[in-house]
Amino acid sequence: MEIIRASVLGFCFGVRRAVELAEKALAENPGKKVYSLGPLIHNENALRALEAKGLHILEETEISALKEGSVVIIRAHGVAPSVTDALEKRSCQIIDATCPRVKASQKMVERYSSENDYVVLTGDRNHGEVIGIAGYAGENFSQIQDFEEAEKFDIPRSEEKNIILLSQTTYSPKEFEKIEGLFRQKFHNLAVMNTICPATNERQQALLELCSKVDGVLVVGGKNSANTKRLYQTAVANCKQAAHIQSAADIPQEFFNLKTIGITAGASTPDEIIEEVENGLLRSARNDV
Repeated sequence: MEIIRASVLGFCFGVRRAVELAEKALAENPGKKVYSLGPLIHNENALRALEAKGLHILEETEISALKEGSVVIIRAHGVAPSVTDALEKRSCQIIDATCPRVKASQKMVERYSSENDYVVLTGDRNHGEVIGIAGYAGENFSQIQDFEEAEKFDIPRSEEKNIILLSQTTYSPKEFEKIEGLFRQKFHNLAVMNTICPATNERQQALLELCSKVDGVLVVGGKNSANTKRLYQTAVANCKQAAHIQSAADIPQEFFNLKTIGITAGASTPDEIIEEVENGLLRSARNDV
């Protein structure tokens, strides 16, 4: 059995930074409750490891009941200003782990939608990042989820406004490209801000290269991770066999019979879980010899 890793996989900069800030906060506040506002990352195994070190998950609805002075980490997805205001009212010690790229999108939406521009954000409207960015918007703002919604979209008196198109950082580059093409036909006064994180495209391109070299691909990551799901969709479309797994225990039996196996992983997948999957495959190969 040969195992080949994608050239780019696992933690992105923003997620790694958030995890490091969380571990630092836990180390610097022994005996004190440290909270993550929502799951810090979309990976159940990584969350369990952080919880074992003392990290508690806090829902936004629970902020009003927080003990004053509590330590609260804002995850990489970021939050709306109203949420930060609520934490400040409780005199919380806020550790802002918002990804710098998400922070840049927040500032853009705040700036352009408060001027005589109309901002359109593409992305999953139920995703924490999109909800947080939308919280920075003024009245001149809309959010669309996919190309189908883009086809139906229009802006009243659009000739009077510049239209700014931007995206969730983990949005599908292909879907964004389609929407951009459509908007260029519909609106002459369009400015496009490609805010998709390069890490998303890098992982997709690395996976495409990997698919041409292997008999099957294991996509390692949380079941609720948007970028991991997109990696899996790409693997299904470009490889004979593909599986989305969260740990070595999830490796489908048929993969142990393949000659060449590729491994990729979502941006919220820790290095140790990738190692665990690879070692699980290698142990099986050694046992078969």
